[in-house]
Amino acid sequence: MSGVRRPRARQTVLRLSMRVWDAPTRLFHWAVVVLIATSYFTRNLTDITWHLLSGYTLLSLLLFRLVWGFIGSETSRFSQFLRSPVEGLRHLAHFTRREPDDQVGHNAAGGWMVLVLLADLGVQVGTGLFTYDADDHVPQGPLAHLVSEDTAEKITAVHSFNFNVILALIVLHVLAVIAYAVIKKHDLVRPMITGRKRLPGATRQPRMASSVLALLLVVLSACVVWVVVTRI
Repeated sequence: MSGVRRPRARQTVLRLSMRVWDAPTRLFHWAVVVLIATSYFTRNLTDITWHLLSGYTLLSLLLFRLVWGFIGSETSRFSQFLRSPVEGLRHLAHFTRREPDDQVGHNAAGGWMVLVLLADLGVQVGTGLFTYDADDHVPQGPLAHLVSEDTAEKITAVHSFNFNVILALIVLHVLAVIAYAVIKKHDLVRPMITGRKRLPGATRQPRMASSVLALLLVVLSACVVWVVVTRI
């Protein structure tokens, strides 16, 4: 019967494994996880040497990530994943919609989450440089001597409270990853481990920056932090 329309065959989109995250960005991500855990478990020790070393390392990595956000791989650049807040809200409004994961890097909402986390970590390590032990009346942070005791104590209070903010953001981040896995069936963890993701064959593979350049930036960042904590 020519008048009856047959249902169209469902088209299968060819999906290929592509590299979407470079090694420096992935190592930064997991190193931050380890360093935050280290900072948490060493914050109440009598000898805060390990706590300080963890903070210095985190500060070095944050400096690296800041620069990497401008000259690093395409998916790591702020210009690639930071979009307008309206786009982020629009993305969240369609969160329950089941659809294939064709996102190359961070989505519009995830990009803002990354920025908030980086900024809050910056506050944490920045205030940590000026912390003061009010009980023993001795500076703990390497730059506490640059401010008055009263100012140092206020900064220390911010440092202590902000760690709780970081923990809350981490919980929110983990819950979001789980929600993507359960509701949208998007695996956000595996690409951050392997660096690869299955995307439509027509997708342009993002440009990757040199890992040697990343290593040089990490070393330079560590040198800057060393100068700050030992020479100022």
